[in-house]
Amino acid sequence: MLAVIGSDDFLYKLVFLLHILSAIVAFAPAFVWPIVNMQTRKRGATVPAEVAGQVPVNNVIVHGPAMVATGIFGLLMVIMSNESAVTGEKVFEFSQAWVSGAFLVWFALLGVMFGLLVPAERKAAAGDADAAKKVGMFGGFVHILLLVMLILMIWKPGL
Repeated sequence: MLAVIGSDDFLYKLVFLLHILSAIVAFAPAFVWPIVNMQTRKRGATVPAEVAGQVPVNNVIVHGPAMVATGIFGLLMVIMSNESAVTGEKVFEFSQAWVSGAFLVWFALLGVMFGLLVPAERKAAAGDADAAKKVGMFGGFVHILLLVMLILMIWKPGL
C-alpha cells in the first residue's frame, strides 16, 4: 500500500502501524473468548464469575477504545495519503466508496460493541442465561462486520 501512495513518510508509516496494532488489540478478544468459553463448557466447567465480570470491563477500558483508535488512525491515513506518482491525484479520498463503507462499518462495530455486546456481557456475568446467548450472537456480528471491513480495505471498491 505504501508503494501505491508513493509514501516513504515516517509519520504515515507510524500511523499505519498504530492502525494495525490497535485493530489487533480491538479484535483479539472477539476470537479468543468464544474459544475459551467453548473449551470450558466442553470440560463441564464454567468461567469463574470474577473472570466473566472482567470481560465487559476490559471491553470498555481496553478493546473498545482500541476499536475507536483503529478508526481514528484510519481517518488519519486517508487525510495523510499522498498524491499518486502515476496520476498526481490523492490516492485515498473520503468520497471513495470503500472509505465511506469502512466508516459505516466502523460505526456499526462501535454500536455493537458498546450498545449490545458490553451490556449483554454484564448481564451474562451476573448469571443471565438469555444474555449469555446474546453475547454469542453479538460476537458473531463483530466477526461479520470485521470480515466486511477487511474486504473493504483489501479490495477497496470504488478506488
